[in-house]
Amino acid sequence: MKSTSSKILIILAFIAIYIIWGSTYLMNKIAVTELPAFFLAFFRFFCASILIFTIAKFSGKKLQITKRQLRNSIFVAFLFMVSGNGLFVWAIKYVDSGFAALLASTQPLFVLLLMRLIDNKRMKLKSIIGVILGIFGMYLLVSQRELVTDEDTLLGIILIFTCVIGWSYASVFVSKADLPKNHLVSTGYQMGIACVMLAIVSFFLGETWTSPLTWSTNVQWSMFLLIILGSLVAFTAFNYLLKEVSTEKVATASYVNPVVALFLGWYVLNEQLTTQSLIAAFILLIGVYFINSRNK
Repeated sequence: MKSTSSKILIILAFIAIYIIWGSTYLMNKIAVTELPAFFLAFFRFFCASILIFTIAKFSGKKLQITKRQLRNSIFVAFLFMVSGNGLFVWAIKYVDSGFAALLASTQPLFVLLLMRLIDNKRMKLKSIIGVILGIFGMYLLVSQRELVTDEDTLLGIILIFTCVIGWSYASVFVSKADLPKNHLVSTGYQMGIACVMLAIVSFFLGETWTSPLTWSTNVQWSMFLLIILGSLVAFTAFNYLLKEVSTEKVATASYVNPVVALFLGWYVLNEQLTTQSLIAAFILLIGVYFINSRNK
């Protein structure tokens, strides 16, 4: 019974990081049209951390953590949420949401390479095929002149790759790091710590903070969904999976998210959806099959 319950939880967690996170590119794109990037990330994680700690407290979870767990949480919070989210949202101002999601789909490639460099872990044949397909898919994507047309777009691409490398390293680090055992508590600390760092960055950048009451309805709804689904549900599922399955399997979300993001960006925001982008997305999904089927 316990094994069956664990399998169901793992399946539900994968659905969360595949589908929900795929939709957050659209939500962030809508919100960042009105709100400064680091303030947006701060507000999102501030609200989510309060909700998470409230749930953890009333469900009887222990909130105390060790000094080592705190240090690790600070390091992970910076890579996941300050760089991986705040900087990413800033970059998404310059590129379409679907295009940004496809760039982020390089994460499994970096995870495999980092595991090779850090853990000296040999890559199986299927993983190598997945990496080759991923690189080819990325070439098809960024070689489109109609999408990469100005310096702002190139800046966005560079920033996104910076975020992806940091996120990839954090994913490898979390799989072995000493963090709070309860995934809800661990997520709450990471978000709470990230709030402080995001607020400091926002302050030094001179971003304007505004009341949610002054935001447009679309931005209010986007922020609500980012907090409840994107942060509370999906990020907790992400931390759970990093402890339950292999890191490279969790990283495959970066292959599925772009497909969701591409469709939503095209359907909701009328973003450009080229044939070459669709082919690139298809190749990336084949890559995820090879990486995800590496082990029986």
